[in-house]
Parts: sequence; structure tokens; C-alpha cells
Amino acid sequence: MKIASIVSRYLLGLMFTVLGLNGFFHFIHQPPPANPVAIQFLVAVSESHFAAFFFAVQVLGGLLLLFGFFVPLALTLLAAELYNILAFHLTMAPGSIAPALVACVFWILVFLQYRESFKSIFSAKPATQA
Repeated sequence: MKIASIVSRYLLGLMFTVLGLNGFFHFIHQPPPANPVAIQFLVAVSESHFAAFFFAVQVLGGLLLLFGFFVPLALTLLAAELYNILAFHLTMAPGSIAPALVACVFWILVFLQYRESFKSIFSAKPATQA
């Protein structure tokens, strides 16, 4: 399981780093979605430069995973990214959800390796600092 987690960490890190950089430099051509609502959404996010924040977090999280530093922080940042990606695909472009599901599987495999770091957030009454 440890090897699967390490491989998943590198693949997830590579995936988010490359796709985050693609958001800035557009080196991977992607066809527009078929749904007109999805096109409106992507145009609004792009024209307002709101997408730059998503892409910056993707690059940061991806690089943290690739270098193995602050992996729990990277997982937390990328969980929010994955949520938004899944929400977009489930509601506006379900035909192209496969890569998002693969990224979720990678995320879960890495999370399982680092679950001790998240133990306190699942406590109903966490310990307080003195």
C-alpha cells in the first residue's frame, strides 16, 4: 500500500502541476464543452481572472506533493480543488469526468498514507491549547 501511495502522490502532483501550469500557459489544447452553460461558466471564470487562483493553488499543491513537503497541506488544498472539479463535471460536463475520478482515487490513496495528520479534524471535541 505504501508504494501505491507514493506512486499516487507523484502522479497526483504531476497531474495538478501540469494542468495548473496549463491554465496559465495553455500548452495543452482542450476542446470546449458541449454544454452552453459550461461554456458560459468557463468564460466568466476566465474573463474575471478568478481562474488564476484555482490554477495557482493547483500548481502549489502539485509541487508540494512532488517534492514531498507539507503533504497534508497539499492534500487539503487539492481536496477543495477536486471538489470544485467534480462539481463542475457532475453538473455541467459529465461526459469528461473520468480524469477527475482518477485524481480522486489518487488523492484517497495518498490521504490514507497521511491519515494520522488529519486525526484531530475528525474529533467532535478537539483538544485545546493551554
